[in-house]
Amino acid sequence: MSDEEASSGGENDEADEEEWHGITGSGNEHPQAEADSEAGATTENVKDNSSAAPAASGSKYVPPHLRKRAEAENGQMSEAQLKLTKQLKGLLNRMSEQNIASIVDGVEEIYRNNRRHDVTETLTKLIVEGISSHSMHLDQYVVLHAAFVSALHKLIGIEFAAFFVQHVVASYDKHFAAMNDPSNANAQAPPSEDEPVGKECSNLVVLLSELYNFQVISSVLMYDVIRALLDGDLTEFKVDLLLKVARNSGQQLRQDDPTALKSIIQIVHSKLPSDTSALSSRTRFMVETLSNLKNNKIKKAAGQTAGNEAVERMKKFLSGLSKKRHVMSHEPLRVSLEDLRSADTKGKWWLVGAAWGGDPLVDRQHEAQAQTADAPPPDAPSENALLKLARKQGMNTDIRRGIFVVLMSSDDYMDACERLSQLKLTEVQQREIIRVILHCCGNEKQYNPYYALVVQQLCRLSHSHKITLQFCLWDFLRDMGETTVGGAEILKNLSEDDRAGFNVKSISSTRMRNVARAYGWWLAKDCCTLAILKPVDFTVLKPQSQAFLREMFVHVFANTQLATPLLSSERKEDLPTTRNKGPLEEVFLKGSKVQAVALGLVYFLQTAFKGEEGFLKWASQVALDTLRTGMEVVPVI
Repeated sequence: MSDEEASSGGENDEADEEEWHGITGSGNEHPQAEADSEAGATTENVKDNSSAAPAASGSKYVPPHLRKRAEAENGQMSEAQLKLTKQLKGLLNRMSEQNIASIVDGVEEIYRNNRRHDVTETLTKLIVEGISSHSMHLDQYVVLHAAFVSALHKLIGIEFAAFFVQHVVASYDKHFAAMNDPSNANAQAPPSEDEPVGKECSNLVVLLSELYNFQVISSVLMYDVIRALLDGDLTEFKVDLLLKVARNSGQQLRQDDPTALKSIIQIVHSKLPSDTSALSSRTRFMVETLSNLKNNKIKKAAGQTAGNEAVERMKKFLSGLSKKRHVMSHEPLRVSLEDLRSADTKGKWWLVGAAWGGDPLVDRQHEAQAQTADAPPPDAPSENALLKLARKQGMNTDIRRGIFVVLMSSDDYMDACERLSQLKLTEVQQREIIRVILHCCGNEKQYNPYYALVVQQLCRLSHSHKITLQFCLWDFLRDMGETTVGGAEILKNLSEDDRAGFNVKSISSTRMRNVARAYGWWLAKDCCTLAILKPVDFTVLKPQSQAFLREMFVHVFANTQLATPLLSSERKEDLPTTRNKGPLEEVFLKGSKVQAVALGLVYFLQTAFKGEEGFLKWASQVALDTLRTGMEVVPVI
């Protein structure tokens, strides 16, 4: 070792000794000052990084919910939260109908890389704040975001949809309460086209309607929202919200629960003043819209066309999504408005594994007791009264009584067909529908075309009803004394129940006319063909049967020229004035395919309508020419 190295080694040893003595408080003070400065810098760095690493070594653990509360109090978001919000906001801003599939894929990727609750909460906040802004949005904008939520409901699961719907309802309740606050000056201002009030509520109601259209929520929540709007006075603001729901989701609501819609309309009418002239134009339009909805009269406004087209396009996208991807949720959320409002106190029964503090069985019992305590509307007959009437009319089985109650309590023929389909009857039991309808139609004092329209709609849905119509006509002709109709073997094997079983001793003239007019409509509208008259021998008809068939053919002639049933043919002025050969020829051309039927009809029409003038002469001649042409012979009878 050289002298320089030895000298250098000696200096280093001396420096180590001085540094060591400095720590113990003796020796040179300069190293102590440097150590103090380094310690101070380290302390400052720890303080700066305390918010980013609250659970660092040597500090107290802070739970996530307290951490979020501290962030909310300070008004600051963590760096990860800021990055997540920026990513989701960028995807939502770029979203359109053309790229919604790629946006959904991008959100799924974010779900995989982040905590699910953070993504759900941030996404819900961004969408709800965007929809509930103080401006009126186009329908396509709301439809697009509702379809986006529905897609995530299918792919992410029910947890996302439940969280989203709960916060949408909470935001709607907050804005609706602010609008009803008397101290709110903006809420008391009259609405105008330039500056409508309650834009936030309006946008959120439209969002709920579109979520219902896309099967995210069920009709239960929508009807609860409507009932909440009808609670209290019917203001212009509430009328506007009701109109938006009726326009966007009216048809779907009628299809899902027509009974609830009927009760809603009754509530609306009960709140209207006796003097209808005092109603505003908006209220009258709302009442007219609900009435058209109840009667299934679709009236599309010009401004709704673009929104309806967007809904159809998004439904196609969602149906394609279910075919291509694995779907987590298939059914809409069947939660009520009260369930969502009490979620913080009672819990969320609709989520698997969530706490629940209520007893649904007890709640249902209370609801049932409250419903039974309420008296039925004065204009709606009770079911017990209808059952008594059914027994009086000879309905001797539960199936016949159920069909009778449905027919008597339905709003219109469409409603009757929907409710009859919900009875879940077997193919054999469905034959009773036509028999009950014919019995009711014959017992009416005045001919009611309601029954004819019900059967016409049923025949469109099922061919078996056409066969039942044929056998019922044969039974009716046998009751009038035509014992040869149907053949001896058929008559021998038929039981009393198969002959309609209503214990009709004699056929009154009113019953005969009503049934003849009904069959005249069904023959004219292709519910059955003239081939059902094949077993009838027109040469040996009894006088009552001749009168029945003549009345039936008069209405066949007339109804081929009309779009609605002919109520009466007793006066010549009641008969149509049009002369359209096409529909009439089509009816009798089908009858000419069976030669026995064609020959019998030629004989009967020549004798029954001999000497007639005007419309009946023209119609019978067209029918005769068609029958002869169809047989390719001209019989001389």
